[in-house]
Amino acid sequence: MRRSFGALGAALAIMLGGCATTTAPRVGTPVAVAPTNPGQEVFYQIFTRSMRDSNGDGEGDLQGITDSLDYLKRLGVTSILLTPLYPSEFYHNYFADDFEGIDPEFGTMADYHRMVAEIHKRGMKIYLDQEIQYVAYGHPWYSSTLGKPGAPYSDFLIWHGPGNTRPEEGPFGITIAPRFPDGETGITTVNMKSPALKAYFEKFFLSWVDPNGDGDFSDGVDGFRLDHMMDDLDDKHILTNLFDDFWKPIFSSVRAANPKATFIAEQSDWGYGTDYLTKGDVDYVFAFPLMGAIRAFDRDKIAEAIAGTEKATPAGKHQLIFAANHDTNRLASEPGITPEKLRTAAVLTMLLKGTPLIYYGEELGMRGHQRDEYHTDEKDIGTREAFEWKADPDAAIHANWYRSDKSYWTQRFNQKDDGISVEEEDRDPHSLLSLYRGLLDLRHRTPAFEQGGQQVLESAPGMLVVERSEGDQRYLIVSNLTDHEARYRPEGTAPHDLLDTSPSADGEIVLAPYRSAVLGPR
Repeated sequence: MRRSFGALGAALAIMLGGCATTTAPRVGTPVAVAPTNPGQEVFYQIFTRSMRDSNGDGEGDLQGITDSLDYLKRLGVTSILLTPLYPSEFYHNYFADDFEGIDPEFGTMADYHRMVAEIHKRGMKIYLDQEIQYVAYGHPWYSSTLGKPGAPYSDFLIWHGPGNTRPEEGPFGITIAPRFPDGETGITTVNMKSPALKAYFEKFFLSWVDPNGDGDFSDGVDGFRLDHMMDDLDDKHILTNLFDDFWKPIFSSVRAANPKATFIAEQSDWGYGTDYLTKGDVDYVFAFPLMGAIRAFDRDKIAEAIAGTEKATPAGKHQLIFAANHDTNRLASEPGITPEKLRTAAVLTMLLKGTPLIYYGEELGMRGHQRDEYHTDEKDIGTREAFEWKADPDAAIHANWYRSDKSYWTQRFNQKDDGISVEEEDRDPHSLLSLYRGLLDLRHRTPAFEQGGQQVLESAPGMLVVERSEGDQRYLIVSNLTDHEARYRPEGTAPHDLLDTSPSADGEIVLAPYRSAVLGPR
């Protein structure tokens, strides 16, 4: 049977490596309404404090994110995932001082509602990251109950010793955590077995989904990321059976109000996430094994991770496909990285089966890695630097909140005129940004990539060949994951390489080391 590959034309004549291209990719495929199929979604994870400074105080803020929406829409993003917004002494906001409200350095609740409205106006979705299993000592649940067993919130935390004198430690055995820039803050664990606490968080999640309680969800979030989710929190055997006793009742309550509300688990073991999707009943997990395999640029590891991911994912559940996040080194700073590898990672994360997620700035090739000289949360600042809008890293729009005399500022990765910024890449058809735009345009217009099947085909050692198909549509993703030139001859009539890698005269595709092709018709 003859199969159609879909009409793409010259819109995707984009380069993957140093080959020439004459036509910039078509971008900006309009989305009239928010995507209803998870395959249609493309997530963009924003480190809130670092995205964009709208008022010149050096802090990324909600208005800055609102001002970034048109850029993200043009990129092809449909869904925005924000790191925590609640007040916290920690720059990353993962340990709350109060679950109510917005960190004032990010803006006001009015700024938040305006941002949500602008996101939904563009047919996009918003997801909030939540880590509710712990609080900082500045939280009123701690300060009002320390030494006061009869205080109203005493049952909300886990206490040891007489008279609420010794709080349970936080994650990873932390009691007092040194933090940026030169402070320290205690962290303790909430009592997820408390009926009153469970009732509080049920109302808490509902309030973000439907702030007015009027059944109109246009002013609420579309879902949540649940940081460090576990069934037995921190494997301490203190807070056990949390999937059934804590999380699933909350999911049921929120879904009863809004059946479209979505829950994403960060599985604590960074595994395939089967138990989270089945026993935990979340909608998404992160494809961590596939992330590691893609970053290794190893054909057999990627094929194994694709198979493992497929096996772990029941019908109706989903995996987020990504190459970096706020807890990893940026891909562009990995040892041995090359422009070809960055482009191949883009092809695989945007076009393999699953829902793509871009960590802010990966589409530009932003650099950054952890610094082991620090033993505080300062260690990760290098992977969370200001998004590079302009060629000059000191531009007012940049959220340079970490400016100091320490190495994460004096040796920062963002450098002037280094070719890595929206300003420098926006109109360059050869740039990594243009590649991402073209890949996402292809994805949004092609059912085979949005919702099609996937099969890893037999191939020569080091050559990854993945078929994506839907109905009569058929595409091949071909990646040469070796350090030497390789050739691939597809069965039947030689199709066109949509990434413009030059085929040889006899119909073989010739791939330079670590270069990829996406094969379709001429």
